[in-house]
Amino acid sequence: MIRLVTYADSGVDIGLEALTVSKLTSKLKNTLKYADILTGEGHFASIIRLGDKAIAMSTDGVGSKILVAEKMGKYDTIGIDCIAMVVNDILCVGAKPIAIVDYLAMEKPDPEIASKIGEGLAKGAELAETAIIGGETATLPEIIKNFDLAATGIGVTDPEKIITGENIKAGDIIIGVESSGIHSNGLTLARKIFFEKLNLDANDPLPGSRDKIGDELLKPTRIYVKPILEVLNSEIKVHGLAHITGGGFANIKRLKNTVTYNIDNPPEPQTIFKTIHENGVPINEMYRVFNMGIGFILVVDEEDAKETIKTVQKTFNAKEIGAVEKEPVGAVKIKTYTEEDVTL
Repeated sequence: MIRLVTYADSGVDIGLEALTVSKLTSKLKNTLKYADILTGEGHFASIIRLGDKAIAMSTDGVGSKILVAEKMGKYDTIGIDCIAMVVNDILCVGAKPIAIVDYLAMEKPDPEIASKIGEGLAKGAELAETAIIGGETATLPEIIKNFDLAATGIGVTDPEKIITGENIKAGDIIIGVESSGIHSNGLTLARKIFFEKLNLDANDPLPGSRDKIGDELLKPTRIYVKPILEVLNSEIKVHGLAHITGGGFANIKRLKNTVTYNIDNPPEPQTIFKTIHENGVPINEMYRVFNMGIGFILVVDEEDAKETIKTVQKTFNAKEIGAVEKEPVGAVKIKTYTEEDVTL
């Protein structure tokens, strides 16, 4: 019998994280009076009004993907992940990412590693067509082991074109855009399966594949800026946008939690996800932690579904994966690739 493994078993308790965030942000609410906030709490990016423009902001990091880079001695792609995690969130409110600042904290200065990280940051910025206008480095030997990498980005849009999800309605179509693989979430659980439970090395082949485990885990997070901006600049009626990151498909409920998102036609996930599931992670946990082959979601008016897919497919594979329903409310229902039903 396969012993079941959850995210909490690997050291990441999503429930405790949510409570921690709640405790932190509860102390910050009074500061909101100093800006004209245009988005509700808990969205992918926050927006403030600045004159006749709306400015979106988001911050994120690479997480424990850094530990895989360390195992492989390969640091030239995690900068792409860092940029992707920030700009993809900014897109979710209908904003165009325009600038980023990065933060690199190191145990001790390492020019060679820093150079490789810089290569990835530059590549990510190029893919996002976003300027890296500054940043900060710190040497923290008593706090940091190896290094940590994060970034903050800003985007801009017209206040009348902000997308929050409030216009999502029953009958809308859910479009899923393909991920490149695991992206930058759930790496702690994935590492526990591959490096502890299966006792494999980063240079070993991924079960069911010719690729090395480390190379598969290091595949950069997709940057969805180009196709999503093309959709936003068209006549397509976009009602919601979601970046599928930490929290898996439950992320969709950030848009509007008074409807149900019925995902009954998801794509076949990549081999890495199947291997993780087959080695003890329950199927509901898989969709609660990982992107399962879908890195970004658009919720559009039914009449615009085909045009949305056609537009996005100029860059990445996309397909209709489900629809919005009225009842029951506040849930994401998924017909998984194993044909099991999961509700998040």
